[in-house]
Amino acid sequence: MVQAPMISVPLKATNEIDWVAPLKNYIQNTYGDDPERYAEECATLNRLRQDMRGAGKDSTSGRDLLYRYYGQLELLDLRFPVDEKNIKISFTWFDAFTHKPTAQHSLAFEKASIIFNISAVLSCHAAHQLRTEEAGLKTAYHSFQASAGMFTYINENFLHAPSSDLSRETVKTLISIMLAQAQEVFLEKQIADQKKNGLLAKLSSQAAALYAQAVEGVQENVTKAIFEKVWLSMVQIKLNFMNSLAQYYQALADEDANSYGVAIARLEIAQSLAKEANKMAHSFPSSVPPNSNLTSDCGHILADATKRHLATVKEKLDELNKENDMIYHQPVPAEASVTPVPKLPAAKPIPVSELYAGQDIQRITGPDLFAKIVPLAVTESASLYDEEKAKLVRAETERVETANSEMAASLDYLRLPGALQVLKGGFDQDILPDEDFRTWCVDVADHENPHKIFEHLHTEKQAISTILDKSSRQLDMEESVCEKMRSKYDAEWTQQPSSRLTTTLRTDIRRYREALEVAAKSDGQLATKLRANENELDEMRQAAQHGEIDELFQRAVKKLRKSNPNSPATVEPNLLDADFEDGGPSVVEQIQKVEDILKKLSLVKKERLQVLQDLKQKAHSDDISQILILNKKSIANYEQQLFQQELEKFRPHQNRLVQASHKQAALMRELTVTFNNLLQDKRVRADQSRYESVQRSRASVINKYKRAYQEFLDLEAGLQSAKNWYKDMRQEAESLEKNVEAFVNNRRAEGAQLLNQIEQDRAANKSSHAALEQERLKNLMERMSMDPSPTSPKPSSGSGGRPTPAPLSFTPAAVSNTPL
Repeated sequence: MVQAPMISVPLKATNEIDWVAPLKNYIQNTYGDDPERYAEECATLNRLRQDMRGAGKDSTSGRDLLYRYYGQLELLDLRFPVDEKNIKISFTWFDAFTHKPTAQHSLAFEKASIIFNISAVLSCHAAHQLRTEEAGLKTAYHSFQASAGMFTYINENFLHAPSSDLSRETVKTLISIMLAQAQEVFLEKQIADQKKNGLLAKLSSQAAALYAQAVEGVQENVTKAIFEKVWLSMVQIKLNFMNSLAQYYQALADEDANSYGVAIARLEIAQSLAKEANKMAHSFPSSVPPNSNLTSDCGHILADATKRHLATVKEKLDELNKENDMIYHQPVPAEASVTPVPKLPAAKPIPVSELYAGQDIQRITGPDLFAKIVPLAVTESASLYDEEKAKLVRAETERVETANSEMAASLDYLRLPGALQVLKGGFDQDILPDEDFRTWCVDVADHENPHKIFEHLHTEKQAISTILDKSSRQLDMEESVCEKMRSKYDAEWTQQPSSRLTTTLRTDIRRYREALEVAAKSDGQLATKLRANENELDEMRQAAQHGEIDELFQRAVKKLRKSNPNSPATVEPNLLDADFEDGGPSVVEQIQKVEDILKKLSLVKKERLQVLQDLKQKAHSDDISQILILNKKSIANYEQQLFQQELEKFRPHQNRLVQASHKQAALMRELTVTFNNLLQDKRVRADQSRYESVQRSRASVINKYKRAYQEFLDLEAGLQSAKNWYKDMRQEAESLEKNVEAFVNNRRAEGAQLLNQIEQDRAANKSSHAALEQERLKNLMERMSMDPSPTSPKPSSGSGGRPTPAPLSFTPAAVSNTPL
């Protein structure tokens, strides 16, 4: 049998847009991030929109493509304001029915159009299912309801529709059509399964009611030239057909109830409605507009279906009329007095959240493309949530610490578990220190031996003294040389006296020596403190290094008890051995019970600490940034509610901590009663003085080593301070040494230069004196010469006829060449 045709909604078409450039600009300008880091994400979003434009209208893959893009738009809307003022993109969509274009910059328009197409794809997918097979029938039933759900989402979330296909009236009509067809599909399944007539009548009546709502809306949209007229014919035929089915099946139910007259009246109504439906089906156009999404054989199929139904109704009506006339003779009521058939809804809009029920939504939508971008408002909300977590953790930590303190105080008041060791007779062998004592010993062993530090200090002190002595000698030697040169050259030695220049250096040397003397006194005080506690500290160090801390403590307690003549004998009889009374629990049994309770308390404490640690780790790793982003639009009004809802994840840990506190309280009550009963036992009371003596000895030993440890801490602090002081002092002394060496070297260079100048001056003076002497001798020789003056007149050659005697020459050459 050919299945009845169904209406499917045409898809909206859209133009291509570019997401990449606007998103990159916004990321750079608003978030201050490098837009190239998000190049792949922007390209992916662009590609999703391209894929969405080519989505198939009758397949689940087409639906998934649309929903994937829509999911990314929802996530995008939480970080990027797409509108006329911020990210300005023009979205152009064509009306699904009139094909008129509409352009807006609103992301809401883009999302509404995508939802519309998802609804349309779902309706097409449902309409094309082969409903003669169970799988196809179930798919059609689900998809029609899902389509109605998506259309409902449009009406509930998108106001002020910019196009006729998104208007509230149009969408409301589409919802009625989808629900009516889902109800019809469900009815087909129940008819095929031959369910009871009463049920089929109610289902048919509800389908008719939904088609009646659809007829009103379709009529209005046809009048506005939005829907095709064939849609009106289709829903009118279905309305009459469903009403006819409702009356027919209710008539069969009335027949089963022996109401033959009413059954005949209903069959007459059903026959009238079937005739009308068949008449309209025969007038259904043979060719339909492409935009109607109907096939050309719709009219033929509807005509055949209504014809078969009309024949069935007529046959049943003739049968009942004949039986009623011959047998029952029941009156047939008028049509107006026939009660309406009750309705039974079997179809409802499936919410968007349930569209992919049972499936991994993230697999459909893909990961959040821009998850790395967190809006400032979300960051602020996350900080507030972190503070709420911190309050919760602090409160639970305080509760745990209070419970632990109460347990410790109660056990200390009862002197447990130490008292049990006395009662068991093994105290002398099992005297154990507390954790503080062990910590002291380990800490002493972990620190550097004070003797080595003192050796280091002594070495540093000697080095500093050596430097200061060397500097003093250099200054003294330089001053001595300077003064010797002054004494030798007298006024010629013009170098400034050293004493005027070395005042600062000598003052620093003196000051450093005084500081060393003060430090030596401080070192002596530290050494005295070490000698006073040396034995105890050596014992603690050796015990920690050899793993004998407990043995050290036990030896100290035993030694103290033996040295105290008033201490009870350590060989008192063991109470466990003296357990001879009959009736009631023995001492051993009582002690065992106390120990069992102590073990339970220890487990409670351990479990409580573990639960607290788990709570801290869970709180530390709890990040609700994505949840805050998803609820960004409503977070302003529901922030505290959201926080409280998220904090509920820690409720199991809080409950476990409360239970642990209750359990501890019950165990402490039980322990108090049990231990007091034990202490009242006459076999136990006699040993109290021994226990108190042991406790006094133990406290004395603890105090002794505590004092030594405190002195050790002071000593270590002083020694570390001394090390730092000597280190700094050595650096100061070395700096002073460099200054002294630089001063001495400069003075030596200056003196050498001065000495050289003096020698040069003296040599110059000596040469000048020799030249003067030679000039003076020459002048003298010239005065002693016999030669006439060049200006004297020459004598006459004829004077007396005697030759003129040659002049005497006193030149050295003349003297030397004259023979004797």
